Amino acid sequence: MDKPVLIIGAGVVGLSLAHGLKKNGVPFEIYERDEHIDARPHGWAITLHWALPFLQEMLDEETVKSIDSVQVDPSVGRNDTGNFVFLNLETLEPKFHIPPNYRRRVNREKLRKLLLKDVAEHVRWGKRLESIETTADTARAVFTDGTAAEGSVLVGVEGSNSRTRKFLLPDAYRNHQLPVRLLGATLTLPAADAQPLLAIDPLLFQGCHPATGNYLWISLLDSPEINGTLGTGRETYKFQVIESWLAKTPEDEVPASDAERIDVMKRRAQEFHPSLRDVVHKLSSDSSEVVEILLQDWPCQAFDNRGGRVTLAGDAAHAMTMYRGEAANHGLLDARNLCKALTSVATGTASIKSAIDGYDEEMVERTNPAALLSRQACLDAHDFHCLNENSPVLKRRAIKQ
Repeated sequence: MDKPVLIIGAGVVGLSLAHGLKKNGVPFEIYERDEHIDARPHGWAITLHWALPFLQEMLDEETVKSIDSVQVDPSVGRNDTGNFVFLNLETLEPKFHIPPNYRRRVNREKLRKLLLKDVAEHVRWGKRLESIETTADTARAVFTDGTAAEGSVLVGVEGSNSRTRKFLLPDAYRNHQLPVRLLGATLTLPAADAQPLLAIDPLLFQGCHPATGNYLWISLLDSPEINGTLGTGRETYKFQVIESWLAKTPEDEVPASDAERIDVMKRRAQEFHPSLRDVVHKLSSDSSEVVEILLQDWPCQAFDNRGGRVTLAGDAAHAMTMYRGEAANHGLLDARNLCKALTSVATGTASIKSAIDGYDEEMVERTNPAALLSRQACLDAHDFHCLNENSPVLKRRAIKQ
C-alpha cells in the first residue's frame, strides 16, 4: 500500500482506526472539518461495553491503561457490576434490570483527546470534505478550501451527516427522523443531593412514566475524584439529564430558548416520583445550556465502494438512536474490522477490493438490524406498558462472536 489511508473525521471512531493502523504499520492521514479539538462540544459521555476489547486491541498498552483516567467515576469502574436499571418513573421501582455487561462509562470529549495524543501529527484540521474522486488505483478527497489529498482508500467516518455517504449513495443518504423529541442538560449537585441518584445506580439509569410516556435518562458526567472536589468537604457531582417524549401534536415540538426548554422539562417531569421531579426542577437556564438532539437514524445498506476505494464507518455508516447505547460500540468494531482488512492489504495477503468488500458485507449485515433495533427501542422506551424482557430497549447488548 504505497499511498495512505484517508480518514475523514477525527472523532472517537476515526481516531481509534488511526491507532490501529499505526500499530500495524499502515500509513494514514486524518482530515477533520473543525479548526481544532475544542472547536465544538462532542457529546457528554458514552458507555463502552461489548466493544471495549476491540478498542483495546487497536491501542498501545499505555493508551489502554489511560482509558480508566477518562471515566466519569474511576472508583465505580473499579467495582462496577454492569447493572443497568429501567425504572417506573412514577413509583421509582425498577421495572427491569437489564442484563449486565462489563463496561466503562467515559467522558466522550476526554476520550477523544486521549486518542488524539499519539496520532496528532497526522491530523489536518479545518478540512471540510467537498467531493470525492476515484480511479482504479486511488481515492482523492477534495476539500472546501481548494486543497486535495490522494490515498489508497478513503474512509468516511465524519458522523451522521456524512458527505462520504452522500457520495456513495446520492439517492439514499438522508437520515430518517423519528417522531420523538429529546432535550438534554447538565446539572451539578452537592454530594448530599447527588446521593439519591447514585443510590439508584452509581453511573446511569433510565425509565418511563406509565401514564404520560415521558422518558428520563440520568447519567453521571463527573465525580469528586475527577473534578478535584474530593476531600474538600464541598464534593460535587455533575449529571446528564435527558428527557424525551413522543411528538404527537404541534405542542410537542421543542421551543427555541433555553428558558422555554427548561420549562418543558419541568412540566414533563411533574408526574415523576418526587425525588426525580425535584432533580429536574433544579435545572436552570442560567447555569445550563439545554440541547435538543435530533433523534434520527440511517440503517446501513449496500453501496458501491468504487472497487474498494471508498467505504464508511461509525455514524456515517449506521446512525443509531441512543436507546440501546450501541452506536459507538458498533463504530469501534467497524474500526477494528477495517483495520484488520487494511492490514491484510498492506501485508499483501488480500487485494483492496476483496478486503473492503469483505469489511462492507459484514458491516452492513451487522449494523442494519442493529439500527432498526435501536429505532424500535426508541419508540418502546416511551410506552411503559408494552415493555417486556424481549423489548429492544431491554435486550442484552451483545454481538455474535
